[in-house]
Amino acid sequence: MTTLITDIRVVLTAPEGINLVVVKVETNQPGLYGWGCATFAYRHLAVVTLIEQYLKPLLVGRDATAIEELWQLMHQNAYWRNGPIENNAISGIDMALWDIKGKMAGMPLYQLFGGRCRAGVPIYRHADGRDLEELCDNILKYQAQGITHIRCQSGGYGGGGFGPAPLSAPSGSPDGIYLDGKRYMRETLKMFDGLRSRLGFDVSLCHDVHERLKPIDAIRLAVELDPYDLFFLEDAIPLEEGEWLRQLRAKTNTPLAQGELFNNPYEWRFMITERLIDFVRVHLSQIGGITPGRKLQIFAEQFGVRTAWHGPGDMSPLAHAANIHIDLASRNFGVQEWSGTEPPNFVIQALKGPRAALLDVFPGLPEFRQGHVYANDQPGLGVEVDEAEAAKYPCENLVTHWTQTRLADGTLQTP
Repeated sequence: MTTLITDIRVVLTAPEGINLVVVKVETNQPGLYGWGCATFAYRHLAVVTLIEQYLKPLLVGRDATAIEELWQLMHQNAYWRNGPIENNAISGIDMALWDIKGKMAGMPLYQLFGGRCRAGVPIYRHADGRDLEELCDNILKYQAQGITHIRCQSGGYGGGGFGPAPLSAPSGSPDGIYLDGKRYMRETLKMFDGLRSRLGFDVSLCHDVHERLKPIDAIRLAVELDPYDLFFLEDAIPLEEGEWLRQLRAKTNTPLAQGELFNNPYEWRFMITERLIDFVRVHLSQIGGITPGRKLQIFAEQFGVRTAWHGPGDMSPLAHAANIHIDLASRNFGVQEWSGTEPPNFVIQALKGPRAALLDVFPGLPEFRQGHVYANDQPGLGVEVDEAEAAKYPCENLVTHWTQTRLADGTLQTP
């Protein structure tokens, strides 16, 4: 009997104070369903509307096993393609269909992708600090947990918190997070000089510019970071100015990672074929889920580009599990960002809610042990959703402040 989609439901939950959007696809086979991540934390209601009002009527009654056909149908049906809201909506359903496929096969997804290349997935964590002393302490805590790759920042990404304009800004300038690029560059170089002096070169350190510099300044920073042997420098160039990567590549020996804002294959294709980057860092739901993620991973392998999927707190454990399953089966895997639950990850957003509430809502999250993350080997993604627990933590529709980053004169700058 053909396995048909009978219903598609959206569950909203925020156990850590970050809006998460997950999708349940139900079938005509008793007890057979799948879960997927459609999280776009800052436009969650738009994603819900797209799924419930447009994709559900399109898909109910269709063959749940025809994943490629259904992905293309969702992708093309609205005519205009590759937007972040639609890609996240498609992702939730796509991941759920893969979850169903794994359950039908009785296999974890990495087995459907060709089997494991490694037993566990090496991860990196984000370490911050108000000064070098605190940053070093946090790095040492991670090293004690077996983590050998650590992303280092000091005081965020070059700006303070959201608030009134500084006195140096023009009169009447709006509230925001005001950036001082030159100061950030000086402090970042000083930070890595101090870290290498104290920690040596046996720990792999990364850094995220987060697109907060003008391209010419990003090039200057990268060149001056060369002596500190970074594992990679992340998102040095804004998405919209990607052609600057050609000049950046020519000037620095530091490995480059790019991609958490990618939505469209045209944004990454030339970077990979011209070998302008060393690591591709897409946010899996942002490009449409597992189906395009696997295609991207295999494409990147042909050009010697490794994966380092985006893995922040504003994606659900379902998406973290999807990352891990692809990682396990990828020959060109590099490293995996891991937000974890212990200690909580709060790079940009302050988290709230009871400790480990995320695990109560999402039983089956891949397990972290001594620097590596392991899938649980249950069929499909291996992660469930406790809907009763999820309902305890409703989402909030608030204005997003951390993206309101500004230059010294008040002009908006990519966040």
